[in-house]
Amino acid sequence: MLLKWIPWRFFAARTARAYGFLDPIRFLSKLRGFAQPSEVSEPIELLRAGFLFHARGLINTKAIQNNLDWVWPYWVERQFNPSDASFIPRAFSFSHINLTHRNWTAVGLPDVPFYPIVDPRGLVTPHFDGWSLDFWLLGENKRRLIPSKLETIDQTVETKNQLRIRNYISEDGWSISTEIEMQLVDKHPHCVIRVSADAPESARLAVVLRPYNPEGISFIESIATESGGQNWIVNGKDKIIFHTPPEKCVFSNYKEGDVLHALAGGKSSEKVECPVSMATGAALFSVSSLKKKSLEIHVPISDELNSKKEPAYESVPQWNDEIAAFSRLQVPDEKIQFLYDTAISSLVLHSPHEVYPGPYTYKRFWYRDAAFILNAMITLGSRARTKRALDLFPKRQTHAGYFLSQDGEWDSNGEAIWIYHRYLQLTGESAPEKWLVSIEKGAQWILKKRLSRDLDAPHAGLLPAGFSAEHLGPNDFYYWDNFWGVAGLRCAAELLQASNPEKAKYFAEGAEEYFDTIIASFKHIPDREARGAISASPHRRMDAGAVGSLVADFPLQLFPPGETRISKTADYLLEHSFFDGGFFQNMIHSGINAYLTIHMAQVLLRAGDWRALELIDTVARLASPTGQWPEAIHPQTKGGCMGDGQHIWAAAEWALMIRNLFVREENDRLIVGSGIFPRWLQSGKAFSFGPTLTRFGSVTILFQPGGNNFQVSVEGEWFGESPKIEVLVPGYASETRVARANTFLLTPQPIPAKL
Repeated sequence: MLLKWIPWRFFAARTARAYGFLDPIRFLSKLRGFAQPSEVSEPIELLRAGFLFHARGLINTKAIQNNLDWVWPYWVERQFNPSDASFIPRAFSFSHINLTHRNWTAVGLPDVPFYPIVDPRGLVTPHFDGWSLDFWLLGENKRRLIPSKLETIDQTVETKNQLRIRNYISEDGWSISTEIEMQLVDKHPHCVIRVSADAPESARLAVVLRPYNPEGISFIESIATESGGQNWIVNGKDKIIFHTPPEKCVFSNYKEGDVLHALAGGKSSEKVECPVSMATGAALFSVSSLKKKSLEIHVPISDELNSKKEPAYESVPQWNDEIAAFSRLQVPDEKIQFLYDTAISSLVLHSPHEVYPGPYTYKRFWYRDAAFILNAMITLGSRARTKRALDLFPKRQTHAGYFLSQDGEWDSNGEAIWIYHRYLQLTGESAPEKWLVSIEKGAQWILKKRLSRDLDAPHAGLLPAGFSAEHLGPNDFYYWDNFWGVAGLRCAAELLQASNPEKAKYFAEGAEEYFDTIIASFKHIPDREARGAISASPHRRMDAGAVGSLVADFPLQLFPPGETRISKTADYLLEHSFFDGGFFQNMIHSGINAYLTIHMAQVLLRAGDWRALELIDTVARLASPTGQWPEAIHPQTKGGCMGDGQHIWAAAEWALMIRNLFVREENDRLIVGSGIFPRWLQSGKAFSFGPTLTRFGSVTILFQPGGNNFQVSVEGEWFGESPKIEVLVPGYASETRVARANTFLLTPQPIPAKL
């Protein structure tokens, strides 16, 4: 108790002034003045992540700019190059971090929660946040082929029978080819790399151990060899296994410089230790020895949470079996087909039990990301994986009913209840008792968490101020949180109707009063720019944060299609917050967001707005060669500038968007074909999608050409009576009917301004 009486603020302020610093307490109080008062000023989870992020950035500052004669990863080679569009002056920057090429792609196995990542120039990081392996060719007269220094390489991904990344690096007749995948070897996961090279026989391939990864420095304290250099032990624990013995091993510590400079005449070494933890090493192989058989390298994977325990698996699911559980797309559009197939692989890979929104920066659990990812998974038919993840939801719920992934996220309860409801609605299953208990507690929490309706303030009756989806801006009373709250209450009321009708009625009435309260608060939105649109909160002018308010339309459908306020919000964002065809979030992310651009496309599609297809094509254009999107995309370099380099929320939104082009639910009916690209019809080829789950049952959509017309078949396995089916294909007359066997003949007509 005595500690509470110590005047910490006084001592902190006096000490700061004594050393000539600003008063930190006064400074922080001013900083918080930019946000609405909140019980959680800064999310501890994000503060922790940010501290680690910038701690590494500070190490990068010390390690990189004073050693530019080293070989660095692709993002450094670009970001530190004054002639490159990626260049960022360093000046007074506190930390040097990757803000221009946050791109990588994971490999792995279904149900194995470990993800070796590969950067855009083939740099392989086998362990979570660990060191990396690079591959160089070295010839006479100091000729070198170093991937990170090249403008382009050919990088592809295979998703059919195995998830595998291939890199083909070439320059002036020299080339390096690598394949990276994960395999089980004696029940343990290994990152497996195969390397081949084409160059004069006098050249040598160097497999190079690097003390960094796509985020920056990752320390290497020691390297030791076993079995004549065939095995390397890194930092006393991690193993690298060469299936062909190296002809020579060369090591270097920080004082001696990058191993690059020791390769020409360096003596063969057995070990190295580095007090700065910047050891480097190279295993050398003659190109002639690789002519008949590629070099194979294995890196046994360790658990980042328990480095002393090597994970083991009796078996893992087969890729083809897991992918077969999802809806199948067949379209005469190579790019969209590739991106859909790749998105499905990403969903499988990142749902080992809980779902992760990324393999590296975001290898964590959030209810928000999980709701969107699981919505795509269950809609596309992956029942077992979705249910397994949902079964884990209650373990993070507090006794008070709060679905807690990080404190201060007031949207999580609505999201958790909504995705429970969505799963049960699409599958027709009955809710497990533990789900119902969790749902009731969660809905009760929403009602208790709301502020008093008697407050004399625009936010009366809403949820408290919070950071919500952090890209919306400083703490505020976000409509995003409150729309999710209403949806959660409505879903809880429906799910509890059979087992507890009194509680269901209570939640239903609470939801409608809550929704009316939100609508009433719209009158407080500053009208200078809004003009009937919905800003991010009742206290905010219109800005890019208003994108969060579109959740009321998609996926929640709290408003009818094309509702005026939603349409005005979308129009405002299209006019003020787009760059190069995509949604540009200029707060925090400061980049083009693939997933939010698709979110906008879903709103436009629902309203029958032709611009939806333009946004889809933009997102396709912004994908990486391996079919991935970072969370935010640099407007100039088109590389990642925020978040994980492989954003699974974006993959989920892409897959669900393609499904909705073919079929989507709207009130009492299915809307078929409202987003079909005219170019698909003009190809004269058949195309299809399905089976996909809907709240009416499972359905497959097939388009078949026939002369000047197209025939659309809607093959459904309905829960009960066939729903109304409205075929609404761009350029063709619409038709609505109710029938068990549904075949529609499309009649051409001029394409209107609206779909």
